[in-house]
Amino acid sequence: MGILISILIGALAGWIAGWIMGTRQTLLINIGVGILGAVIGNGILRMVFGTTAAGLVGQIIVAAAGACLLIAVVRAVRR
Repeated sequence: MGILISILIGALAGWIAGWIMGTRQTLLINIGVGILGAVIGNGILRMVFGTTAAGLVGQIIVAAAGACLLIAVVRAVRR
């Protein structure tokens, strides 16, 4: 059940990040970007504040923010 929730959160967070950053990606890429964004966002929160986001909504927000950061870094490296 945890993997299914992670995929759903990743898909939603990737879609939100793509909408914010103005990208058009497939569902599979949105899932990947969202899951990597969650890892990045929670890693930053853990380093800075010593904790991670709580609850489903908190995880989606953190994952979307991390995914936006990931998209921005990829764009910067590509240029």
